[in-house]
Amino acid sequence: MRWLCSNRTARSLVRLSAVTIGAFLQFGRPMTDVPFVTTLTLESGDRAVLERVVGDVKRRAERKGVELKGPHAETPVERSVPQAKRCDPDSPRFSPWRYTIYVRRLEVVGHDEFARSVAEEPLPEGIHLDVEVDRVSTPDGR
Repeated sequence: MRWLCSNRTARSLVRLSAVTIGAFLQFGRPMTDVPFVTTLTLESGDRAVLERVVGDVKRRAERKGVELKGPHAETPVERSVPQAKRCDPDSPRFSPWRYTIYVRRLEVVGHDEFARSVAEEPLPEGIHLDVEVDRVSTPDGR
């Protein structure tokens, strides 16, 4: 399952996904039989804010005894956006607007309540959250 969340819609989408996950866990097998890994991917053009948010999540996980893998830093992505001087398609152009997107990935093993609380909290402006929930198969193949 995968949910892409913009900064403005993250809380409502995460609430929906949390209900879906909670319903599956409640009516499916017990949590001990169905391990989940929640991957939280945070992206931002502001590296300092991104590092602060990721550091806060990591400290909270350590205090609560949550198994957290990461943060894993990915190679920054360079973007370029063309800029026209006028709305005419044949108009001259300004130099392109260039910016960098920084990405950090955290994996929460089990502890769906912790992952849900992290995903529901308000994020600073400019932080994008992607939540992905994967079921991990157990050694007996379930």
